[in-house]
Amino acid sequence: MYLSFFGLAEAPFSIAPTPRYLYMSQRHQEALAHLLYGVNSGGGFVLLTGEVGAGKTTVCRALLEQIPETCDVAYIFNPRLTVEELLEAVCVEFGITCPAGNRSIKVFVDCLNAHLLAAHAHGRQAVLIIDEAQNLSADVLEQMRLLTNLETSEHKLLQIILIGQPELATLLERPELKQLAQRIVARYHLGPLTRDEVTAYVRHRLEVAGCQRPLFPSALTSRLHRASGGVPRILNLLCDRALLGAYVQGKERVDRKTLKQAEHE
Repeated sequence: MYLSFFGLAEAPFSIAPTPRYLYMSQRHQEALAHLLYGVNSGGGFVLLTGEVGAGKTTVCRALLEQIPETCDVAYIFNPRLTVEELLEAVCVEFGITCPAGNRSIKVFVDCLNAHLLAAHAHGRQAVLIIDEAQNLSADVLEQMRLLTNLETSEHKLLQIILIGQPELATLLERPELKQLAQRIVARYHLGPLTRDEVTAYVRHRLEVAGCQRPLFPSALTSRLHRASGGVPRILNLLCDRALLGAYVQGKERVDRKTLKQAEHE
């Protein structure tokens, strides 16, 4: 509703995880660097955790844009599955054909192993990314650990990246998952934005959307940071509602009263 009023080409504060809008704070740069390192680490697990709305999925989408062309990627975004269902999903993502109606874990693993060996022979690297991994059961996580045993005499055949909320790290501290935890080659927790980063974040997204003027005065930075807790998704919702409020009132930019109302709503 407010795009043309503020001279915007598109909505600047959509909560969709669009890599083009990813503001690379120091934390996001480090998170992406850890994922890229993990892709090239030659096996094991990479762990990325963060609060709800911190930008984990958006960082993951940025990773997919930078991942080497020699990588084959399987992306699982709904991992609340049984062991058999997850193995089937992984095979589907990699384009592996398994016998119709198969529910045997061994058959799924054999098919996956054969595919990974063939891919390795052609210079391909396989990466499995599991988003919302805090929803994985201990049994499924143990099966994922066993998948990292698939290897040649010199190389692991599968790199697994786990992305999830902080409880994922807590889950991996359980005694029965000790062996998996020992195979984590890189881990990073994505924290909230600082006050200065909130200012840069808002400016960045407005610029990407085509805005040529400041719509949020610098005097509002502290309130934006306090109200959002530095969490990008909450910040997006807050800024979007504030711009709508300013538009309805015919204001050229957001003022303190409008932001306060947006925060209340």
